[in-house]
Amino acid sequence: GAPLCPVPTKANTGTISVTSNNFTQIHSFFFVDVMAIITFFTSISVLDSLDMEALVSTVRAWIENPVKFARSHGVNVTPGSREPASQDIHILVIEGFLLYNYKPLIELFDLRYYLAVPYDECKRRRSTRNYTVPDPPGLFDGHVWPMYLKHRKEMEDSGVDVVYLDGLKSRDELYNQVFEDIHNKLLNCS
Repeated sequence: GAPLCPVPTKANTGTISVTSNNFTQIHSFFFVDVMAIITFFTSISVLDSLDMEALVSTVRAWIENPVKFARSHGVNVTPGSREPASQDIHILVIEGFLLYNYKPLIELFDLRYYLAVPYDECKRRRSTRNYTVPDPPGLFDGHVWPMYLKHRKEMEDSGVDVVYLDGLKSRDELYNQVFEDIHNKLLNCS
């Protein structure tokens, strides 16, 4: 499960890897104690609060040898029953915020997606979340949304090639769109 208080800070970092056969998802997470909650509200949405070098290192380790990476995280990966091991395809999915604001990380991605959610829906979804430490009044309008706009503009201004996904679509629709893109990418690579 998720940690009680996942908050970006360089103080204490870790990585959770969920691997199932040839699919890996990396979640970078960061912990902070209750004394740093004030800092959390002012620094969670800035690149310096994240250990991006550690994330790049983790991704590179996976790229170098996905099977070894999975095994080192306690998951036994076996070749597909119909394909020789050398032809197995491994897919890494990385999700998180600020992924497209750090050039060394951007350069490692074959496909990039950006889930765009309009202000009203984003605010509604955020208001339905139950955090261990609740958002203080005005955090969304005073910090979260302005930082979202700032970082999105930086990403767009830097020319990052992303596919925008409509965050109002169902999870199934979004999954199918991304799955089809990945499938087509694999077909074009072979």
